[in-house]
Amino acid sequence: MSEVKLIGVVGAGQMGRGIAQVGAMNGFKVIMFDINADGLKFGHDFIAKQLAKGLEKGKWDQGFVDSTLANLTATTDLKDLKDCDLVVEAATENKKIKFELFRNLDEIVKPEAILASNTSSISITEIAANTNRPEKVAGMHFMNPVPVMKLVETITGLETSTETIELVEATAQKMGKTVVRADDVAGFAVNRILMPMINEAFYTLYEGIADAKGIDNAMKLGCNQPMGPLELADFIGLDTCLAIMEVLHEGLGDTKYRPCPLLKKYVTAKRFGRKSGKGVYEY
Repeated sequence: MSEVKLIGVVGAGQMGRGIAQVGAMNGFKVIMFDINADGLKFGHDFIAKQLAKGLEKGKWDQGFVDSTLANLTATTDLKDLKDCDLVVEAATENKKIKFELFRNLDEIVKPEAILASNTSSISITEIAANTNRPEKVAGMHFMNPVPVMKLVETITGLETSTETIELVEATAQKMGKTVVRADDVAGFAVNRILMPMINEAFYTLYEGIADAKGIDNAMKLGCNQPMGPLELADFIGLDTCLAIMEVLHEGLGDTKYRPCPLLKKYVTAKRFGRKSGKGVYEY
């Protein structure tokens, strides 16, 4: 396969709908799947609203909006992805769920298709081992929010072929993204750096070195970061941050990756950040 034309996206949440929107905006035919019909409708409606906002601001014309929406279809039946050239999984950061999805996708999607994961930390080699096409499995880690952030981190598993990773990267570039290739090591490049910083910010709060606003202001004003680490953690989701830290801690075996007890306590209390209305801050 020399070119990707039809993309399947598994998951209509924050990441999935963003990937689907960017794909459709850049001329790909996109099928967005979610097992939850209400969540799927919300994701599709959210994309339509984002396009309408861009139209109002003069970013694009009505023809562009119409063609983008025409490129996008939604389904609650995973079998509708059978003819896709590339499927990007953007489900929750949970090994059991991802492994089951890839086993199902491997059975459903045409054998020459590429299966990619938007995972931010889970081993691509391990995911690929749940399929009969490990050479056609790769990591395709988009940043949040997908329509705004320019980076796609691609990850090469042990069995990923050169042809596969090059086609994944070419597809990301056609979506208007800049690609950074990372090896299949826990956390890859972005989260290997980002998550320990966020975790250390939680330790700084936990140990009473400074309050939350002080920590965030120190990093924004002292290190020129656009968002403070605790504010960013709330934006990402504290449950997601904890899941990634646990993967780093387990995968690398170093105590410096031990998740902060305060982060664990917030997640236990269902203080997930912006998406739950309360994390480090209230929304």
